[in-house]
Amino acid sequence: MELYNYFRSSASYRVRIAMAIKGLDFDYKSVHLAKNEQFNESYAGVSASRLVPLLKDGDAIVTQSMAIIEYLDEKYPEPSLLPGDALCRAYIRALSQDIACEIHPLNNLRVLRYLVKDLGLSDENKTRWYQHWVESGLSVVEHRLKAEGRSGRFCFGDTPTMADCLLVPQVFNAQRFDCRLDHVPTVMKIHANCMALDAFSKTQPSACPDAE
Repeated sequence: MELYNYFRSSASYRVRIAMAIKGLDFDYKSVHLAKNEQFNESYAGVSASRLVPLLKDGDAIVTQSMAIIEYLDEKYPEPSLLPGDALCRAYIRALSQDIACEIHPLNNLRVLRYLVKDLGLSDENKTRWYQHWVESGLSVVEHRLKAEGRSGRFCFGDTPTMADCLLVPQVFNAQRFDCRLDHVPTVMKIHANCMALDAFSKTQPSACPDAE
């Protein structure tokens, strides 16, 4: 398998975590977003959207981080990243989407670039934008973790799931942009528990071969 990704991409980090939890080896293919390598014609031949991550598994190509994770979970079911009954799996997917659909799209690199280059926002206002959506979005995750009573050491009980694969990279980004995190103690407890595991710590951006 080949994983096209960028060390600082939170969506890529999600997939690296999932593959590490499952003990899956892959060839690391770097696509440096900050250097616009996603627009190279060589990558356009692989990815119509020119986004990362992208997984090549033989002749098969899978895009979008959550689709990749669910593909891997179906193909390599142990350990499961979507355990439990239908309702439990819906809970895990909902937590994941609280991050992937409600927080991340507002704060990825192409959106931040548009805010500055096309709309003329200052770097200060760009950071305020980022912090607002991350802090408010994580507060929703915090509320869900507390209200639904399904979390333990991790988002769902005491075993990492897809939700943890998404939570940790989002916290990494929040810390990088100096977001306030004292209002989400459950989120931060789970983050600390995750980072104590090799699957999370050894796949973090600073451990990647293309890290700067």
